[in-house]
Amino acid sequence: MKTSRPWLLRSKVSGALLVTVLLTGCATFSNDGGFGSVEKTTKDRIGKDVKWARSSDDQNSIDQRVAELLKKPLTVDDAVQIALLNNKGLQASFYELGISESDLVQAGRLPNPRFSMLRARHDDEYKIEQAFTFNVFSLITMPLAQQVEERRFAQTQRQITAEVLRLASETRKAYYTALAGQQTSMYMGQVKDAAESGAELAKRMAQVGNWSKLAQAKEQGFYADAVVQVSRAQQAQVSSREQLTRLMGLWGTQTEYKLPERLPDLPKAADELPDIESLAMEQRLDLQAARLETEGLAKNLGLTKATRFINVLELGPARVLEGQRSDPYKKGYEIGFELPIFDWGTAKVTKAESIYMQAVNRAAETAINARSEVRESYHTYRSNFDVAKHYRDEIVPLKKRISDENMLRYNGMLLSVFDLLADARSQIMSVNGYIEALRDFWLAKADLDMALIGKPTSRSVPASMSSAASENAGGH
Repeated sequence: MKTSRPWLLRSKVSGALLVTVLLTGCATFSNDGGFGSVEKTTKDRIGKDVKWARSSDDQNSIDQRVAELLKKPLTVDDAVQIALLNNKGLQASFYELGISESDLVQAGRLPNPRFSMLRARHDDEYKIEQAFTFNVFSLITMPLAQQVEERRFAQTQRQITAEVLRLASETRKAYYTALAGQQTSMYMGQVKDAAESGAELAKRMAQVGNWSKLAQAKEQGFYADAVVQVSRAQQAQVSSREQLTRLMGLWGTQTEYKLPERLPDLPKAADELPDIESLAMEQRLDLQAARLETEGLAKNLGLTKATRFINVLELGPARVLEGQRSDPYKKGYEIGFELPIFDWGTAKVTKAESIYMQAVNRAAETAINARSEVRESYHTYRSNFDVAKHYRDEIVPLKKRISDENMLRYNGMLLSVFDLLADARSQIMSVNGYIEALRDFWLAKADLDMALIGKPTSRSVPASMSSAASENAGGH
């Protein structure tokens, strides 16, 4: 009896320690799944709401909000808000939070204990071994592993937030492109109408002998080209609108949403951002994510070194019976661990160090690229502002003055109707050029805003319609 008391005491202490660790080390899921950070950052950065539809009630709330926004002509802010609530790809990315938090919770939970038993019999002789063991080494590595997963979870939150902001930026650009496509299509229709009037008038004058066949053919050729350009403008309008529709996640009758008739006006002055690089270094989420990744890998390297020689160490009480079935059990404990005979862990450590240094250099590349991207975005923004302003203040007013003067000369029988039609085409083309310049400015503004908070998306500008029209107008 005396020999069993120390073992019994150790068992009670071990059991109490195990229960304490289980009670204190059991990690749980958060109430919001880590989504609160995404919501707050989105609200702070762009002033928009974002919702994770994890239940039918959440989805019904989103559907009602989208329906309300679609009742009136969409503003750019309305379009962005719809995309952030209704885009299914974005909703799918939110579940990355659930995956990452599951890894975090799992890292904070101790592994289950293990029970093993051996039973052998020869006639009346028995050998029975029973052991109840627990991975003691996990108590050492669990805090480090939990820190690694905490950093990965925070990194996932920032990546999801960056995805939200990227979608907002793409929706803004798609909105301006769709609106410009609609406006361009309308103006190219005016070019077609002017060309049709000129072709019909030339035909009638040629029939009475007041116009040459060559001049008539030129007018007819201009009209034929104008018809083609209208078709291209209408196709560009459809494509740009469908792109906006996809980003907003709309289908069915929702696709009948209304857009305003024209692009927003150019602001009075361009934004002055002298400290734009330092501002980007402070705000960009991709840089924050890169730093978190590097820190997490550094922690992971420490964990790898900690488990270099022993990565399994199990300890627990055991009892053994040898002899008759009625004989008493021999009580003790069992320890199990791996012996570093063939693998000393150098490959794991070298791999972890290489991954860490790879992340360090990628983080440095991200910072260098961020500085370049924000400088380029700001230069494009200022350049497009200057071009649009020149169109607004110089080219369009000048074309209008010329048109007014030509109208006076036409009324005074000093200008032919065909000269007047050619002038009308020129004025319409200048307005169409201003539409394109205004579109490019708002696209550049969206890229600049994105470059200050994350990696900007590549910009694809539709082909210019005014340049094609100007080629058609040449010689008329």
